[in-house]
Amino acid sequence: MQTTRDTSSCWISTAIPYPDVQCSTDLADVINSDVDAIVVATPNHITPSTIIRALDAGKHVFSEKPPGRTLEDVADIIEAEKRNPGLKLKFGFNHRYHAGIQEAKRIIDSGRLGHILWMRGVYGKAGHLGFEDTWRSSRETAGGGVLLDQGIHMLDLFRYFCGDFVEIKSMVSTSFWDIDVEDNAFALLRDAHGRTAMIHSSSTHWKHRFCLEIYLSEGYLSVNGILSSTRSYGDETISVARHRFSEHIPVGKPTEEIIYFDTDPSWELEIKDFVDCILNDTPVTSANSDDALKAMKMVFAIYDSDEKFSKTGNRFRDTLAKNDDRRRSS
Repeated sequence: MQTTRDTSSCWISTAIPYPDVQCSTDLADVINSDVDAIVVATPNHITPSTIIRALDAGKHVFSEKPPGRTLEDVADIIEAEKRNPGLKLKFGFNHRYHAGIQEAKRIIDSGRLGHILWMRGVYGKAGHLGFEDTWRSSRETAGGGVLLDQGIHMLDLFRYFCGDFVEIKSMVSTSFWDIDVEDNAFALLRDAHGRTAMIHSSSTHWKHRFCLEIYLSEGYLSVNGILSSTRSYGDETISVARHRFSEHIPVGKPTEEIIYFDTDPSWELEIKDFVDCILNDTPVTSANSDDALKAMKMVFAIYDSDEKFSKTGNRFRDTLAKNDDRRRSS
């Protein structure tokens, strides 16, 4: 495995305790090496070109999300993928592989709680000293704020459980931090079956928080917390209950089953899925380029639904598009 950075804006430590791992600060060293696959974990403004160069060099690619700063970035990536049909491309929507989410999917697919009525997702971070100076807080390097950086995971989970959404209403704001991207996004989404999802994505929670509630015709489930290396989002649990309409049961107090999860297998499972697709030459069916494109479309639909907020974003995207046109013509 080799590690790389864009020397103009990204940091790397080569002082890692793995003497057999080659490190480089030049992407070309990795592109021109004999590795079979490349993992792209770069700031958003570097990600698309890195994926494209890797695919065109004959490398399978696993890339962290988001796939770039704009929908045009994703379109360029998909064109490169089409040019290289024998290669595998997967994106890091690892929340699909968390134990709590997998258990929720099993319960819903079993039909024991009926069909989905609506969902509510809250995903927030606390912020920190120096938050305003990070690349994730810059429109130039990130393309968007907390919704594009973190909320995109929740939007991907909405699609994971309900499929595509056809209507979106939103309010997006920069409420506290002195940054040129959003620190809060509130949105309502509706699919073709009339099911509604609500999201609040925020970097002003002052406490890391993850909660996905899914309400069904026969009950509900709630995934609370998401395991991480720091456990800053708390323990990962799922609460499950059936609704009870009986004169012998107190109103509003259903019996809940709570399941606790002690490990986070998501990183290993998503990479295993990627490697299995390579070894068995099977299509990437989960967290593929289509999933990435649709998640990005949801993000930008939320931006555009708030007319006041979208004016600033549209000016930025117009500038990016002009720069891309100049790059392609040069």
